[in-house]
Amino acid sequence: MNKKQAKERIEYLRKTVEYHAKRYYDDDKPEISDFEYDMLMVELRNLEKEFPEFASSESLTQKVGGHVKEGFEKVEHEVPLQSLQDVFSLEEVEDFDKRIKEKAKDNGIEEINYVVETKIDGLSAAIEYRDGKFYKGATRGNGLVGEDVTNNLRTIKTIPEEIKEKINITVRGEVFISKDDFEKMNQEREENEEELFANARNAAAGSLRQLDSKITASRPLDIYIFNVQKIDGKEFNSHFEELEFLNKQGFNVNPVRIPCKNIDEIKEAINKIGDMRENLTFGIDGAVVKVDDLKFREILGTTAKTPRWAVAYKYPPEQKETILKDIICQVGRTGVITPMAILEPVKVAGSTISKTTLHNEDFIKEKGLKIGDTVVIQKAGDVIPEIVKVVEEKRTGKEINFEMPRVCPVCGAEAVREEGEAAVRCTGIECPAKLYRNLVHFVSREAMNIDGLGENIINELLERKLIQNIEDIYTLTFEDIASLKKNGTKFAQNLIDSINASKENDLYRLLTAFGIRHVGSKASKVLARKYRNIDNLANATFDELSQINDIGAVMANSIRDFFMQEQTKNLIQKLKSAGVNMNCLEEVSNDNRFDGKTFVLTGTLETLTRKEAEDIIEKFGGKTSSSVSKKTDYVLAGEEAGSKLTKAQSLGVAIISEEEFKNMIGE
Repeated sequence: MNKKQAKERIEYLRKTVEYHAKRYYDDDKPEISDFEYDMLMVELRNLEKEFPEFASSESLTQKVGGHVKEGFEKVEHEVPLQSLQDVFSLEEVEDFDKRIKEKAKDNGIEEINYVVETKIDGLSAAIEYRDGKFYKGATRGNGLVGEDVTNNLRTIKTIPEEIKEKINITVRGEVFISKDDFEKMNQEREENEEELFANARNAAAGSLRQLDSKITASRPLDIYIFNVQKIDGKEFNSHFEELEFLNKQGFNVNPVRIPCKNIDEIKEAINKIGDMRENLTFGIDGAVVKVDDLKFREILGTTAKTPRWAVAYKYPPEQKETILKDIICQVGRTGVITPMAILEPVKVAGSTISKTTLHNEDFIKEKGLKIGDTVVIQKAGDVIPEIVKVVEEKRTGKEINFEMPRVCPVCGAEAVREEGEAAVRCTGIECPAKLYRNLVHFVSREAMNIDGLGENIINELLERKLIQNIEDIYTLTFEDIASLKKNGTKFAQNLIDSINASKENDLYRLLTAFGIRHVGSKASKVLARKYRNIDNLANATFDELSQINDIGAVMANSIRDFFMQEQTKNLIQKLKSAGVNMNCLEEVSNDNRFDGKTFVLTGTLETLTRKEAEDIIEKFGGKTSSSVSKKTDYVLAGEEAGSKLTKAQSLGVAIISEEEFKNMIGE
């Protein structure tokens, strides 16, 4: 590689590692594995060493990644929280030992002792005690400046509020989430169709760096203390002695710490930790080798980023081959159909893996997966099992291609994948897998507005099998509801009244309640006014629908797909029988004075609510928008109008008062 190529590659690598460091340290949402990131850093470090003329103090090889998140107070670390030099082979550990021995010889030191510890996969934090009482805590940040997370750290039960001795001390520890707790968290998130945490480290980091400490308190955070950063009035000779002292003070100290006298014992300790890591209750991403003698550490010193007296040995991710026996599909609570790999059970990183998610059909195509394939699997971050690749040379020709289902495997309704989306979704409104979410939406304020029928009540009704589909809401009896609460007669009567009142709602509310994909309350109003009753709308053609202002082709497709489903037809018929209104109640208006006009509302109006004003504008054929642009015709400004008013003024958009608006509508 010539100098020009080296310079270009170094610049590329710096930008790449900075991007991924931000995703990892600041956003807590990594896009690549730790191993892939480490390999990028190794390549960058080697190139900077080979071409020192391109070295820079701004490179992440020379400084710690991470910044202070907006909303947190900054904390300057009196003693920097440095990172460790990573090594990836036992030969590199031997090189480290040789360097230490040479330095010891130069300083007349004959005996060198080490401590090998687990490198816990979490977020580093410094905790300060004054007179033995917890005073302040901060994240590592960039090593020099971190975030004040005192209140969040106080929610971690294994951090003592007070230690045994009334001393001033700052300790450093690693905040983490145990393997079992992490799996439970992700299982709950999967059931709720929330984005899964990539790994336990990022789950812990994201939990600790919450601006609301109540969220932190709800997460199962733990901590292991592994260092004394600063202490007043005491001196220690060795690191091992420090750890024993911390343990006696009541700190939750890193439980795996192995004293070693030479390189053979170091390698034995590294291998021992490697063997035990699958049985540890917490995740690790390596083993740390530290010089034990604290005075010798001072002689060895540090670089700007790392201490010279320690290295972190990184274990390669464990990979195993197994057979992809089948691919089945599961339906989530929002109707997303997710393919799952059924595997020949195999033990990886301490647990038996028999299935794993395949995310979506794009993932299956990208990996080239076929049923019957021999595949390589590993645990991402030693926690989440994932398929890495297919072993194509082991194919026999009997493997079977997989295709995503065209109908929902639970209810048989059509399954669709819309343009620009990776997910395939069930379209059935009464699919049992989607029922809870559909019910919650159906009764919500924007939809049928059934007051009192909240998420907890819906859950209980489902558990007791008092409702099994949407129309069952309208067959609930007073006795059914009263049985849900102790002395629940008043609650039952109020809910019965609310359910009966919802039968008289305008058609647009029912359309909103159906949750037709891409169709919100505004589009529902447009459709209700245009077609006047449910039957007219159900019979509307794609061409008719797509020509309506504010509807277009995407919505038209969704509407046609929805009304063609047998489940939809059955539900409408049952709701009609229950007495639910299917007509537009708004009087037909031929007054379209606002046709083609777009309004933006801002501030507080004196005599109208925002919804009332929006209804009036829409009644006269106008539209409302949430943002101001050059296409906005009027900004209706009330008291305490904010940035929207300022933007309207800068764009020269007409600004009207409530009084002017009333004049426009003839009041």
